[in-house]
Amino acid sequence: MFDFFRKRMRLFMFALVVLIVPSFVFLGLEGYQGIGEGAKQSVAKVAGHTITQAEWDESHREQVERIRRQSPDIDPKLFDTPEAKQQTLEVLIRQRVMLATAEQLHLSTTDGRLQRLFSTDPQFAAIRNPDGSVNKDLLAAQGLSSDEFARRLRQDLSVNQVLLGVSGTGIVSNGAADQTLDAFFQQREVVLQRFDAAGYAARVQPTDADLEAYYKDPTHAAQFQAPEQASIEYVVLDLDAMGQQVSINEEDLARYYSENAARYSTPEERRASHILIAADKSLPAADRAKAKAKAEALLADLAKNPNGFAELAKTNSQDPGSAVNGGDLDFFGRGAMVKPFEDVAYGLKVGETSGVVETDFGYHIIRLTDKRGGDKRSFESVRAEIEAEVRSQLAQQKFAEAAADFTNLVYEQSDSLKAALDKYKLVLKSAQGVTRRPAPGATGPLASAKFLDALFANDALRNKRNTDAVETAANQLVSGRVLQYEAAHALPLADVKDQVRARVVSAQSAALAQTEGKARLAALLQVPQTDMGIEPRRISRLQTQELGKAITTAVLGADPKKLPAFVGIDLGSDGFVVAKVQKVIGRDPIVADVVQARNQYEQAWSDAETQAYLGALKVRQKVRIDAKATAKVAATESADGR
Repeated sequence: MFDFFRKRMRLFMFALVVLIVPSFVFLGLEGYQGIGEGAKQSVAKVAGHTITQAEWDESHREQVERIRRQSPDIDPKLFDTPEAKQQTLEVLIRQRVMLATAEQLHLSTTDGRLQRLFSTDPQFAAIRNPDGSVNKDLLAAQGLSSDEFARRLRQDLSVNQVLLGVSGTGIVSNGAADQTLDAFFQQREVVLQRFDAAGYAARVQPTDADLEAYYKDPTHAAQFQAPEQASIEYVVLDLDAMGQQVSINEEDLARYYSENAARYSTPEERRASHILIAADKSLPAADRAKAKAKAEALLADLAKNPNGFAELAKTNSQDPGSAVNGGDLDFFGRGAMVKPFEDVAYGLKVGETSGVVETDFGYHIIRLTDKRGGDKRSFESVRAEIEAEVRSQLAQQKFAEAAADFTNLVYEQSDSLKAALDKYKLVLKSAQGVTRRPAPGATGPLASAKFLDALFANDALRNKRNTDAVETAANQLVSGRVLQYEAAHALPLADVKDQVRARVVSAQSAALAQTEGKARLAALLQVPQTDMGIEPRRISRLQTQELGKAITTAVLGADPKKLPAFVGIDLGSDGFVVAKVQKVIGRDPIVADVVQARNQYEQAWSDAETQAYLGALKVRQKVRIDAKATAKVAATESADGR
């Protein structure tokens, strides 16, 4: 809603990540005790305990993998930066700081609280079974046992208590909140006189000397350069290439059809009506016997009047959902009903009525009223579909088998792609005018920043070697080589003269606009009561789209104690604006939810206090970061991304 709170909320959300996301997402904190075992390069220390380079790397890898699982389409290169790795280290240090503090304060979590949290917190819904127990299969997929998960969660809750007393108790007085919100949402009445650079273009006539001076200015050199580019050839190993080499016979297709028959059949469904005499399985035997006797009596009545089923259900069935519809349950498939009910329903013929059927809910009388589905599509009708599926599966298998060998082949025989082409019967592709960044509209490997980085790496450019096999998409490996390379170079003035002229005209027009704008501002400051002859307007921080940030910031930053106040706003190449602030008005009426705005303000204060407390804890726990070790990582990352 507004920049001040938005910036603070980003900090707060980062704090929430530290507080709420289970710590084992970033690092198994069980390693905190005895982390010196097998430690290598030390990058930081917390409370005398070392954080090693290996732990930092593993923490970053786990964080990237977690994000990729949640967002498979995200580019992993976003995390291969010094900034991303530094953020991981910061999170790791905060976790260690809070763990050490929790131990010193003897903070712990009881079994009861642990169970309540797991049973009720939505963040654990995905790993809860219907009976409330933990889904061991899902935990096993993450390499965790249920005991390990419980131990880590208990540790996490204890750690979170360190900050909860600060982050959850932010208090701001009404006076302070109102004063801040009044100032933030304030409106001002202002007169704006624009001196747009475009309006002065007709008044400037740059000379050839002006053009040459602009062209030769070192600060403008990059504007008139031809980018570096290369002519390349490359080869793609993917499912399409592997699929073309797959041979399939009719026997394979027929066997697949037989083994997956259920996929080519319409699910069989039944429609039934029932009369239920409720008797939960937990009732005493005598009570259940009475319910059964009542059901048997209704069955006898039904035998005398078979057409009275719907009426008997309306007046006697104790299933309120279906009784009003004469017992109709509509269509249902296998697995929708309890097994005894399903077995009987699927054993009846349409129009046939069952005897008394016992389930955990009581006693039922079932009548089958309709059935549908169960039809199987012929092999001929699904043959093309089956062939595509089988070909895809075999292609994936061949790709998995070939991937490692392809990677080794383009590396070991790096002076040519022929070996890979011949072995896997691939097609050699080529491209001209390839640059370091994907061209607009580029597709396939040429749209991959990773592949382009590999092509423009020093070894590929200098020695014309194959690039490593680069994963440019799921199930796709690409290797390429540079055939010709042209470095970035300055274009002759004659070739770019029109571009130079346009830029010089723009610069001189802006200079004229600023000169006249400043002169107008000086005149108004001499005679403040001058009528500018322009309709005033209202400006607030919530409505900046039309005016832009520079004008809004300048107008709202003018001293309200001296009105009218005049401000000159330099818009660079766009020109100049003179603003006359005439009145200060109350809050912008666009602020509809004042309560929400106040809550956000309070949250910003709470976050600031939390950050300050974290800073104090870092000092208390004697956090030390090895600047040389972290700088080495940054230098390595920068070199890799060159």
